[in-house]
Amino acid sequence: MDDTRNVLNEFKGLDHDEIVKRLDSRGVELEIAIENTLRDFNMGTIVRNANAFGVRTVHVIGKKQWNKRGAMATDKYLNVHYHEIIADFALVMKKEDKLIVAIENNVESTPLGQAALPKNTVMIFGQEGPGISAELLSIADKTVYIEQLGSTRSVNVGVASGIAMYAWLLKNKLTQQ
Repeated sequence: MDDTRNVLNEFKGLDHDEIVKRLDSRGVELEIAIENTLRDFNMGTIVRNANAFGVRTVHVIGKKQWNKRGAMATDKYLNVHYHEIIADFALVMKKEDKLIVAIENNVESTPLGQAALPKNTVMIFGQEGPGISAELLSIADKTVYIEQLGSTRSVNVGVASGIAMYAWLLKNKLTQQ
């Protein structure tokens, strides 16, 4: 029987737990958090990007239910933690000594290309449209934006997540080999 799952060839034929074990052994330190206020379809894209870039932990802040269609079942291979309120998320991040980096273009922030993104980073993303709430922004250690050269002021949050995660990989993993 052919394995029709959307997994790399090296994982074809392996059971779920073995895939997770292998991913955990080579995963990166970066964590991702998503503020879930709208059940935005882009959340699935962010989760799928996290899986693709080796992130092992995703935090969902707010509503527990989200539109998983865009994740293409990649959430099943990740550690997904739910936080009902921002204060709970902030407490966990403080205990884990995480640097909270908001990816947001609607406030004063640092260009992504110039931002220090240490290994202990957790990147937070908001919803398409409203972005990250003021309350969540208030707990961020730093805020960065993605530099753009065209006429639009933003890219889709799913796209932004992929760009930001790749920037972290460049600074912490890919250039270290």
